[in-house]
Parts: sequence; C-alpha cells; structure tokens
Amino acid sequence: MFGYRVPAPNEALLISGRKQRGADALPFKIVTGHGAFVVPILSKASRLSLAMQEAEVEEDCFTQQGLTLGVRAVIAFKVGDDHESIAAAARRFQGDQSQMPILVGRIFSGHLRSIIGSMTVEAIIREQQTLADAIVDASKTEMARIGLDIDSLQISSIDDKGAGYIRALAAPHQARVNQEAKVAQAIADQASAMAQQESVRNQAEYARQTAIAQAHYQAEIDQAQQTAAQAGPLAAAQAQQSVLVERALVAQKYAELRQAELIAEVVRPAQAEAERITTLAHAHADATKLSAEAAAAQDRIALDQLVIQQLPDLLRAAAQGLQGANLTVLNGAEGLNSVVASLAAQGMALLETVRKGIDPIPGAPSRP
Repeated sequence: MFGYRVPAPNEALLISGRKQRGADALPFKIVTGHGAFVVPILSKASRLSLAMQEAEVEEDCFTQQGLTLGVRAVIAFKVGDDHESIAAAARRFQGDQSQMPILVGRIFSGHLRSIIGSMTVEAIIREQQTLADAIVDASKTEMARIGLDIDSLQISSIDDKGAGYIRALAAPHQARVNQEAKVAQAIADQASAMAQQESVRNQAEYARQTAIAQAHYQAEIDQAQQTAAQAGPLAAAQAQQSVLVERALVAQKYAELRQAELIAEVVRPAQAEAERITTLAHAHADATKLSAEAAAAQDRIALDQLVIQQLPDLLRAAAQGLQGANLTVLNGAEGLNSVVASLAAQGMALLETVRKGIDPIPGAPSRP
C-alpha cells in the first residue's frame, strides 16, 4: 500500500519528520517487527541494520616482559534489540553505518594493548580465552554507550615479530611432542610390522588349511571314484556270494532231507529190528527161566514123592525102635497124640534134612 513501510526482521525502521511527544521523546520513531505508515513529504523513513557484523583488530602490543607481540583478533557485534540501543546507534551511525566496524576496532585495539601489557607471553599463549574475556568485559561499557552488543571475540593469531621467543617456548614442548611422535611412530611401525607378520601368518595358515581341505576333497573324490570303479565287481561278488549262500541253503535242505530219508529207510528199520531181536531175546530168556523153574519144580515134586514113599518105612523103623523102650504115655489119648505129633514133626525135620542133602539137578533153580 502506498506510504506503508515494513522493516525486515533484522532491521529497524526510523521515521522522522513528525514531532514526538514527551520530554524524552526522540527525534524519530523506531518501528521493529511490524509496518507503519510514512506520510509522503511530511515524514521520512530510513533503515538501521540489526544484523550481525564483524570487525578485525591487528595491533602490535607490548607484554609485561617488554616483548612485542603482533595480535590479531576478530570481534562479532550487532546493534542491540532494545529501543535505547537502537536510538543510540541511530544517532551515531545512521548517516554512515559503515563506520561501525571501524569504531569497534578502535575501541578493542585500546583495550587489547592495555590488557596484553599486564600479561606475560606465556600467560597470553596459554590463556587466550581469559585474554578474550577480559577484553570483552573491559569494552562492554563503551559498546553499550554506542548501542552495540558484543557476541564474541576470538584471538586469531599471536606473533612475536621474528624474535623467536614463542618458538623457544615451544621448543621443549615441540621436542617432547616430536619424541612422543617418534615413539608413537615406532609403536605404529612395530604394530604395522606385527600386523603384516600376522597377516602373513594368517595367509600361510589359510593356505595350509586350503591345501588340507583340497587334499581332503581330492581324497574323497579319489575314494568316490574307486568306490564307483569297484561297484561293478563288488556287486558281482555280492551276487555270487548270494548265489553261494542260496546253494548252501539248498545243500543243507538236501542234506536234511537225505538224513530224514536215511532215518526212515535205515535207522528206523534197524531200530525196529533191534527192538524185535531184544524182545525175542527177552522172551527166550523168560521161557528158559520158566523152563528151568518148571524142571526144578518137577525135581522137587519127584523128591517129595520119593520121601513120602519112604516115610512109612521111616516111621515103621522109628516105631520098632520104640517097642523095647520104657515109654510112659500120660494123659491117655492126648499124650499119645502128642507123641505121634512129635514123631511126625521129627519126620518132617528129617525129610527137610534129607531134601537139603540131595544135590540139586543141574540147570534147575535152587530152592528158596
């Protein structure tokens, strides 16, 4: 829209030409973050950069020891975001904003010379951040007066202008660093050599394992080929062996059959004949025994008949012997019967004695 101005995010819009109210009123109006109307002819608008800027400082400074050091520093700064800082910077730099880095460099140069003059070279080299913080703290008041904020200060280089003092200070450290570097290099070389030797050993071991594996594979291949080559003869031998086994089984069956036939044809008839002969022998023996017993019985019967036939004569002789004897018979008939019975018993005893005294008939069984 005509007459409406909008500042960039890193800019401040300064509108002048209209009288501002109040005793502390500025001769211009500050607008940030939004737009504003600028009445043509009656008002004028200008812009003040709020962006980050950079200033370089390069100074020859004297240290506490009287040595000259060439110090180079870089300062990062900007206009403050508050209206007071913008107003202060606008009054000083609105006409020529390029003067900001020049003025900032001059301010820091003075503080840089002052602070380095109170320090030794060793402290400056070792404590560069402390030096930078001291310079920033010393310049804050002046920078705030002109509406500027310091973001950072970095010491970019320190040179003793060819005096060799800094190099001399660094010589022991450099020697130690060089020695440590040589030791580290030696350790690295040793580690590298060990790694190479280990690599060679690993390669040799890998080659050995590869050779062993190849030999193993070749042995398996040779064995497989031999097995394949022997498969035919082996199969034939196995088949022949199977045939022989079957033949042996057939022969065994034939032998068993022949044995059964021999048992049926020879052994069984022989056993039957042997049993028949044994039975006949037993029968003959039994018949012979019976015949002998019968003959003995007949002999005994004949002997008994002979004794019986002679018994009356024996009794008669015994009676004649008793005729002249003085014998008293008691108890009448009973006593006589006892005598007769006694004589009969004596006769039987005599008969048994006679029978025993007769020789047995040959071939006849003895009397029990």
